[in-house]
Amino acid sequence: MRRPLLPALAAALLLSACGESVTVDRNSASGDPEQNVADAVTGGTMAVRVGEFGPSFKACAADGTTRNIGAGESLPVRSAPFDNGAQAGAIAAGGRFFICSRSLDQKWFGIVYDEQGAGLAPRCRVSDPLDSARVYEGPCRSGWVSSAFVKLIAGVEPQARPNQGEAAPAN
Repeated sequence: MRRPLLPALAAALLLSACGESVTVDRNSASGDPEQNVADAVTGGTMAVRVGEFGPSFKACAADGTTRNIGAGESLPVRSAPFDNGAQAGAIAAGGRFFICSRSLDQKWFGIVYDEQGAGLAPRCRVSDPLDSARVYEGPCRSGWVSSAFVKLIAGVEPQARPNQGEAAPAN
């Protein structure tokens, strides 16, 4: 026995009419109506979250540095994981930072960085595990950078181990 489609279709149309309409000014100063739509959809800020991998990992599980950035240039840090997100800061070429989260499309990394250029500063307090994920609230800066300009790096170089025949150094 086939059910009529009309009641289901009518219900779907009624529910779709419940949303608010959005008007787009196609005659704006930029002259690019597509850009105006993107600004309306992606405007604002998106906080960087730390501790997303759980209490067994550091609050920011990876470290990074810039790549494909020339000497004297900098990598823009955005307030949201979008090309048109407001610039909230910059990382100098070769600068190091903590990588704490990723955007859903994997094109953006949520980072924490020391604005004073101290690299992976302990004062940022993201090297220890957290009990639960949360928004990063300082004391360092945070924001979003394009993953295309990030090189993942190791946080700390391991110390050399003595060979079996050699004595361990005394403390």
